Amino acid sequence: MSRNEAVQVEVDDLSEEFSHCFTGECRVNVLPMLCRVSKIITECEDLAKTLKLILSIMRTQLRVHRGVITLYDRESQTIFIHQSFGLSEDQKARGIYAPGEGITGQVVASGKTIIVPHLRDDARFLDRTRAHSDSSANTAFVCVPIVHAGKVLGTIGAERSYRNRRLLKQDVDVLSTISSMIASAVELYLLENVDKVRLENENLRLQGELKERFKPSNIIGNSKPMQAVYDLIQKVAATKTTVLILGESGVGKELAANAIHYNSASADGPFVKFNCAALPETIVESELFGHEKGSFTGAVGMRKGRFELADGGTIFLDEVGELSLSMQAKLLRVLQERTFERVGGDKPVKVDLRIIAATNRDLLDMVSKGTFREDLYYRLNVFPITMPPLRDRGSDVILLADHFVARSAVAAGKEVKRISTPALNMLMAYHWPGNVRELENVIERSVIMSDDGVIHGYNLPPSLQTSGETGTNFGCSLEAKVEAVEYEMIIDALKTHHGNTTEAAKELGLTRRVLGLRLDRYGIDYRMYRRSYLARQAARAKP
Repeated sequence: MSRNEAVQVEVDDLSEEFSHCFTGECRVNVLPMLCRVSKIITECEDLAKTLKLILSIMRTQLRVHRGVITLYDRESQTIFIHQSFGLSEDQKARGIYAPGEGITGQVVASGKTIIVPHLRDDARFLDRTRAHSDSSANTAFVCVPIVHAGKVLGTIGAERSYRNRRLLKQDVDVLSTISSMIASAVELYLLENVDKVRLENENLRLQGELKERFKPSNIIGNSKPMQAVYDLIQKVAATKTTVLILGESGVGKELAANAIHYNSASADGPFVKFNCAALPETIVESELFGHEKGSFTGAVGMRKGRFELADGGTIFLDEVGELSLSMQAKLLRVLQERTFERVGGDKPVKVDLRIIAATNRDLLDMVSKGTFREDLYYRLNVFPITMPPLRDRGSDVILLADHFVARSAVAAGKEVKRISTPALNMLMAYHWPGNVRELENVIERSVIMSDDGVIHGYNLPPSLQTSGETGTNFGCSLEAKVEAVEYEMIIDALKTHHGNTTEAAKELGLTRRVLGLRLDRYGIDYRMYRRSYLARQAARAKP
């Protein structure tokens, strides 16, 4: 079959797919509109007119409730809404993202389409524009990248309700086709108007009086649960209120305490940390409150305790739920009066500081059992902050993994450039009982195991390579490891050749029949790698 005949077959297949009208909405009617877009791009240099027509298609033909076209200014690393409908000017002004931030930022960072069937339930959804109420966010959201010559220039986003998955897929294909058609015009616009775009961006910031949401520099993550944590940190950092940080082990409670202190008015003061479970009870009192000379055997001189050392700053009491009842009573006095006596002394010592406590224990349950003082609980629980577990933080897993890869590679003296797609899928599917600390250890081990500058699925620990996480039957045996390598090589070959099984088989040194058997064995659908390729070819074939 000749190349022209192959393209025609692909176009015919695409037309047939769009001609199914049993959903009640026929996408064949969109094809004349796509021809109009193509004609305008060819004859008109006005990008605004082209984008206006595209938004009109989205509103009238695709019945989209809310549509946005964003552009990406690489120099300022800013993604902003260039044109839209369904948003007020203030909402449009607030729609500013960085690469990797929110759904739109992730599409720009990855260059890949993201489909969210239920926007309200997706942790990546930030609602930066504040255009959604609880009732209005239960819609599907499609965001496709505008890519030219391998560079992401912006995105097209569409939001509406779908009752039929086939219709959702058809709209994704339509938007992907449109983005391919306008990509060169968008690139030309950005090249010719880069300064103008930056000024427009700044003007949008001023008009919307947008203040960058507080995000501590020592914490990584853009997920919705973490945005809520940043908001609480921002509010409490400016005060001296007692803070209780709750959360499972390994979620980053100490990082949150650091962020509160170093963004407070007493940031120049001391930040003293003490783990309440690290020392025997007989030593804890002396460590916290200090002691006078001769107060006990070995006390050869006066020694200041942690509370006194933290005067003018912050003291962080980690694992506060491990304190004995007698130490809880003494801590209660410090919380109430900011006064204490050193061990063996009778002179009150007054301090001016903020107390931040943290625990992974259920303090209310301990109160009911009599192992934690109720009055101390309410003194500590003035401003609680709950750190979310890693399993609830969505794509933050990828951001954290990339950060740990860069750090571990430097420490190990190795050059590791990326994490493979199957490995990312395994990281995202795992439940992370040890949270961020476990992820850091996994990545450190995987960097050491990597031999080719890439972290593959088979470099990850066996606990991540179960069938539940990978969707395959890989285990820990030699045969299972070979299968894991084979699986990744097949995925990479299909990506490289856009789902063309003949070319993928050649690269892998297999016959097409053998590759087909492998695809069936691992449950791989090669057609998912052909969709974007077919859509691009169909767009090029149009007169």
